[in-house]
Amino acid sequence: MSTSTEVDLTGFITLLRRETLRFIRRPRNTFVPPFITNVLYFSVFGVVLGERINLIAGVPYILFILPGLVVLGAISNAFENASFSIFHGRWNRYIEEAVTSPLSYRTMVVAYVLSSAFRGVIVGILVALIGAFFTAVGVAQPAYLVAFGIVISLLFAALGVAGGLWADDFDDLTMMNQFILRPLVFFGGVFYSLNELPVILQQVSLLNPMIYMVNGVRFGFLGVSEVDPTQSLVVLVGLTALVIIGDIVLFRRGYGLTE
Repeated sequence: MSTSTEVDLTGFITLLRRETLRFIRRPRNTFVPPFITNVLYFSVFGVVLGERINLIAGVPYILFILPGLVVLGAISNAFENASFSIFHGRWNRYIEEAVTSPLSYRTMVVAYVLSSAFRGVIVGILVALIGAFFTAVGVAQPAYLVAFGIVISLLFAALGVAGGLWADDFDDLTMMNQFILRPLVFFGGVFYSLNELPVILQQVSLLNPMIYMVNGVRFGFLGVSEVDPTQSLVVLVGLTALVIIGDIVLFRRGYGLTE
């Protein structure tokens, strides 16, 4: 192993460890909020409304919404972690330590993306465990569930890196998460079936990428999907690769990193 490769690997492990420990050491900020939020979601939408709603796609309503809540938890936390980490590093200027280090831009981006995706996966699992207290949760297609869980977390971690470079202040981070990301998820078939919509709205909904993510995870849990899960997964893998490459290009050009 060459010296440059050893330096890159050591730096990658160090940066990955730092970014991972940053959120693991603060569980009150990382894990408690999604825990409380999803207990409320399952209580109100799953139990209270679920008792008044018939089966959707042949499954109980509380089971139908569980995959969407898993997606919401995973991508929100992956995006938030990456965007906040990059922006906070810019704000306090300690990201310059990584940028001026011997690490390649690819290594830096991958470390930020992986650590944030890891947080997304953990929160997704936490949401699924919360759901298991309210209803019997099974896994019909484990390979699809794992694949979609990892890919969507990686995708939104990569998008979070770009968002952290773009943001000018903390309000921009809040706006992206609360006013762009979450509405797309809620209109992504989390609480309703596409088949219940008028035809024109069904076609419009298919333009929302969240439809494919929610249905992909739903296929993993329930074996039920309103879109082709294999095609969705292939497209999401390609999109994730493109966004990560875009992040590397932004780092190389110094976008948001230099005045």
